[in-house]
Amino acid sequence: MPVYIALSKLTEEGSKTLKNNPERIKEVNKDLEGMGVKVLAQYAVLGKYDFVNVLEAPDNDTIVRMSVEIGSRGSVQVQTLPAMPVDQLIADLKA
Repeated sequence: MPVYIALSKLTEEGSKTLKNNPERIKEVNKDLEGMGVKVLAQYAVLGKYDFVNVLEAPDNDTIVRMSVEIGSRGSVQVQTLPAMPVDQLIADLKA
């Protein structure tokens, strides 16, 4: 199944929500599962983004729907990138 990297940044509203309810992160992960997206790994980070998520989804359409839904809530801005294993890239370049 295709893998995606989601870079997310909390809005002011999202920061307040997280401070008041840290478990909200896990609740959102369950929402993603309901949209057909599986969270493979999730990291809180410092810098331009607040979270880096490694996701699995059946296709780009599913990821687009997820990004629009999550972004429309107003608590986070998401940038999603399709990812390819390096071994696959090497094989493709040799073909």
